[in-house]
Amino acid sequence: MNRKYHSTWLILLFLSLNQPSLLIASESSLHQAELPLSAQTLVTKVLSANPQIEIAQATWQASNARIDQISSFEDPRLNYTMAPMTIGGQSNYGQRIEISQKLPWLGKLDLRHATASHKAEAEQHKIAILQLQLSGIAKALFSDWYFVHQATAINKTQLTLLTEFRAISMNRYSTGEASKQETLQADVEIALLEHQTIRLKRERRTIRAHINTLLNQSPDKPLAKPADLKTIGTLPEIKLLQEQALQSRPELKALNATIKAAKSNAELALKNNYPDINLKAGYNSLWDNSDKHFTIGIGFNLPLYQGKHRAEESEALALNKQAEWTRVDFIAQLKEEVQVAYDRVHESQHILGLYKDKLLPLAKESAQTAQSNYQAGKGDFLTLINSEKNHLQTELQVEQALTNTYKRLAELESAVGSFAPLSAPLQTNNAL
Repeated sequence: MNRKYHSTWLILLFLSLNQPSLLIASESSLHQAELPLSAQTLVTKVLSANPQIEIAQATWQASNARIDQISSFEDPRLNYTMAPMTIGGQSNYGQRIEISQKLPWLGKLDLRHATASHKAEAEQHKIAILQLQLSGIAKALFSDWYFVHQATAINKTQLTLLTEFRAISMNRYSTGEASKQETLQADVEIALLEHQTIRLKRERRTIRAHINTLLNQSPDKPLAKPADLKTIGTLPEIKLLQEQALQSRPELKALNATIKAAKSNAELALKNNYPDINLKAGYNSLWDNSDKHFTIGIGFNLPLYQGKHRAEESEALALNKQAEWTRVDFIAQLKEEVQVAYDRVHESQHILGLYKDKLLPLAKESAQTAQSNYQAGKGDFLTLINSEKNHLQTELQVEQALTNTYKRLAELESAVGSFAPLSAPLQTNNAL
């Protein structure tokens, strides 16, 4: 009994001595859980957790495993034949044993190896293609995740403000300074904002479900709040981005590998006009003459049906031509894609500047003027509500323009083939 009490006392003492460190660790974990989610963090998590990446990697591994299968010698063949009537008889036991090995014409195995290797390389580049696509989707979803939080905050501010205005109108109505129409107008606007609140909650759950699906998580798993989006700086010149795209896009690398595979396959089709050799060695005791027991031989196929081989060559050459022209077409479309995405980013930046630098200050000044006039008894309640509504709506449009700019930037980064941001942010968007 004393030993049990002593052990319990030691455990309590240990916990009391380590309580500060445990509290610090707990607070640290809580702090990490509350850290805002950034776009780059989300991309990193998606690329490490999305099951489509595993599918693409398994496909590449399967393709890579075919290289040795298709470029190795066939297994040697062993044949055994016996004369059953010689078993237990006075004559010698008659049997025949033969082993053979097929040897492809010189260069065929190398071409098969090259074709399979280039096909495996193309499959490997498809992993990067998928990663680039998932990166663009994750960035776009992060932008939506940011906007729905900003829209919710603005909607909450507007609802609080209108509730205060309604209380003011009720006081004015009770003293006979205003009509009941002011209160009714406020009630209508509040009801509309409450409907907007429900819609935003639904959108938030939808976006969260999309992000969690990318992360291979339960759709309703909680997500951290998004980090603030920052104003985008100056982009590189369009020519530099197009050159970078030609070097970085994994689709182009996959096409180059496909072209190499098609060329090797075309050369292999020409080699198929030459016969494969079959070497043989055997022992045959069926012959009475012992000098004839051991035999060696050679065999080969006869490529007599040239129509079949010419068709094989034509198919291989056509596939090679198809791959080369596909590359030419992709390069043309790639340059167009970069140009269009580049122009969309600039357009979004101009729209953002218009709302943020011109329309928002005007809306804010109009709201302040309407509020001053109403307090001084010079303005009407409807003008006050509309001006405040326009002010907060303009703030929402600024956030929408910022979100669209980041979406367009994500499209440009995907077009260029860049996982990292193309432009360093200038400042945090905390002014709104």
